[in-house]
Amino acid sequence: MRFVTYATERGDRAGVLDDNQVYALPPEVQLISLLDDPDKLQDAGERALRNPVTVQPLGSVTLRAPIPHPPTVRDFMTFERHLEGVIKLADPEAKVMEQYYRAPAFYFTNPYAVQGPYDDVRVFPASGLFDFELEVAAVIGRGGRNIPVDQAESHIAGYVLMNDWSARDLQFAEIGVMLGPAKAKDGATSLGPFLVTPDELAPHREGNAFAFRMTAEVNGVVVGEDLWSNMAFSYAQMISYASRGTEVRTGDVLGSGTCGGGCLAELWGRKGLDAHAPLSEGDTVTLTVEGLGSQTCRILPAASYPHDDDLGAVRGLGSTR
Repeated sequence: MRFVTYATERGDRAGVLDDNQVYALPPEVQLISLLDDPDKLQDAGERALRNPVTVQPLGSVTLRAPIPHPPTVRDFMTFERHLEGVIKLADPEAKVMEQYYRAPAFYFTNPYAVQGPYDDVRVFPASGLFDFELEVAAVIGRGGRNIPVDQAESHIAGYVLMNDWSARDLQFAEIGVMLGPAKAKDGATSLGPFLVTPDELAPHREGNAFAFRMTAEVNGVVVGEDLWSNMAFSYAQMISYASRGTEVRTGDVLGSGTCGGGCLAELWGRKGLDAHAPLSEGDTVTLTVEGLGSQTCRILPAASYPHDDDLGAVRGLGSTR
């Protein structure tokens, strides 16, 4: 099944999508409250299809992120080709480090910055190298601690397209002081349009994920493509590692990390900074994953910040002012 969250005059509403129609769940039901039990999620969807409170065309509703307020958002780095390209920004001869293959590395990003799949996105303050990142996230259903790899997939409630927007100049400066990424990432994360349950994707299983194409476009021009199945680590490995010595909880979002060709930074690493302009006001970014849908976001200028002169903000690669 495919589930959505959409805006109404009375707040967010959950629904199930079928044949481009949104069948509303009862108004008191939020999607996150159904995720801890796949039978409960399935039953809620089936009841809505049989006896919906309302039915609306998909195009008539304003979609929010399927899980608008996730408890946490972890972002991994599971596409080797992406890393191969990005590290060339620092050194054209650089190779993927051995440590990469030992564990599925991740960082925590900002759950307060989650946005819907068609919301406008502002350039982050003080950034001159604004970028997108095409990813797929798993959303945790049943929580747990110290989850074995062979049991971890049963903890996935569904998958969702994810865009981890990035201020690359801020990111490179943060990494230079052995910290982050932090401020470079916490301005916006786009999720959606749909939460797709694992059973719907199961027939397309291949490699560590699924045999679906991932495509990134800027202003209608394709700038990168990959296959979702090219992940070097599986979601089961990601969940097991994330839960080691701690918990993952219902609604937690675990991003795959950027796919190969899924951002401008990789293009810059392989072909130089002149290969494509950074994102700026008026640009439109469209990301598509077969089986999960598309999201399209328009870029707005950075909001004014009252203390710009006090930031020590970076301008350009690794420079400060």
